[in-house]
Amino acid sequence: MTVEIKQVKTKKDLSKFIWFGIDLYKNCKFAAPPLYLDDKKNLTKGINPSLDFCDAVYFLAYKGNEVVGRIAVIINPVANGTWNLHQARFGWVDFIDDMEVSKALFDTACEWARNSGMRAIHGPLGFTDFDHEGTLIRGFDQRGTLGAIYNYEYYPKHIEAYGFSKDIDWNEYKVPVPEVFPERFFRIAEIVQKKHKLRVAKFKSRRELVRKYASKMFDLLNECYQDLYGFSKLNEKQKMFYINLYFGIARLDTVAIIVNEKDDVMALGISLPNVTDALQKAKGKLFPFGWYYLLKALRKSDAIDLYLMGVHPSLQGKGVNSIIFAELMPVYAKNGYKYAESNPELENNTKMSSQWSDFEHECHKTRRVYIKNL
Repeated sequence: MTVEIKQVKTKKDLSKFIWFGIDLYKNCKFAAPPLYLDDKKNLTKGINPSLDFCDAVYFLAYKGNEVVGRIAVIINPVANGTWNLHQARFGWVDFIDDMEVSKALFDTACEWARNSGMRAIHGPLGFTDFDHEGTLIRGFDQRGTLGAIYNYEYYPKHIEAYGFSKDIDWNEYKVPVPEVFPERFFRIAEIVQKKHKLRVAKFKSRRELVRKYASKMFDLLNECYQDLYGFSKLNEKQKMFYINLYFGIARLDTVAIIVNEKDDVMALGISLPNVTDALQKAKGKLFPFGWYYLLKALRKSDAIDLYLMGVHPSLQGKGVNSIIFAELMPVYAKNGYKYAESNPELENNTKMSSQWSDFEHECHKTRRVYIKNL
């Protein structure tokens, strides 16, 4: 049966686009399917401020009346300007195990990018660094997380067969939570705090956390990530969008904010109990019971996911991350988390990966961004 590609133009089309990515994994015990409402916000102009300046089109692949694939194609002029490139991005890419389908999707994506004046296309990437990135190429038998893509093992085979090659990899680490945190970490953390006149910020509610520190946290991340692959600096509207996205379900005891004498955020660690089982039960829907599954997982889980970590460039390599670990690791043990899982870390970001050397750890997943010249 011939594959037909149709551009998403209506709300009904967008709904099909989102649900395909959820339904394709409904029987997968490792995937962490997103909530429909979250993807709708991310993909809708007028809601996601990235679409105020990014060009984006979404395509669906059909065989007869059945949706069999999807792909988004994005041009981020801020990222291209930052890196002096003429590249499109592809993301939200999913397809059945059929080379004809994946080829039709990539043909369409490449044609659109070429006609838009781009010289290459790379992905999977989102609008910014805070969206999902990278095709999973190792760790298919590992439980996925809310903060990263899970995909079937045939995906990289299809992408490489089309002619894409590696651009860069990310690694993820599983770190068992020690029942008793080594005393030396507390000593180091205390010394570093005194030396650099830092302290751990305290807050009593999500509202207080957001009001006092959220904007400063994303200012810090803009500085920390500016030299990393594909970086696209967030503007004020984007910061507020991600603040609402990240902090709506934050657990205060799994967030560590390190500030200086001026109350500027100099380091942070944002983590969240693993909610994969809850997302699988929710099946993309927050109502009627999805909220209950998520709330239950936030209260009790066997794992903690490390979403965002950052240290101000002026303090990197000076032991400041020890303050974050000294603040959070005892909480993880108290809450019964058996292991922590890092967010994807760039293979060349040795400053980040080296911090796990003080702990028992395993690099259990690798994901890849591919590129193809047009």
